[in-house]
Amino acid sequence: MADFVDQKLSEMEARLNELRPMVEEYDRLGAAVAALSSVGAGSARRGAKAPRAAKKPVRRSGAGSGRRGRPKGSGTRDKEALALVTATPGVTIPEIANEMGIKQNYLYRVLPSLEKAGLVRKKGRGWYPR
Repeated sequence: MADFVDQKLSEMEARLNELRPMVEEYDRLGAAVAALSSVGAGSARRGAKAPRAAKKPVRRSGAGSGRRGRPKGSGTRDKEALALVTATPGVTIPEIANEMGIKQNYLYRVLPSLEKAGLVRKKGRGWYPR
């Protein structure tokens, strides 16, 4: 019985010695994957998603509005659009966009805000000064 146990113990030790390099390679690959995932390289693999880091709370100082970028209404496009409406009452958004050299979709945000501020009014498709 002792010979059997010694033989099996010897076989198991030999097998462990065979597997040790593969286990070490497995551990190194696991560490490499974790390191690359933390810098976003894991998302380059098809179907793989990198683990997301926990978001830190954003601290805001002052009494800001919470909006990014410049304050609403601080640009010059609204003033330019208002000047065009004042100069040519009944002008349409496509005409204003053409005159200003910009896309119409921007004006579909600007003119309603001017209307809300009481500076212009819409009648049909045209815009009129108040």
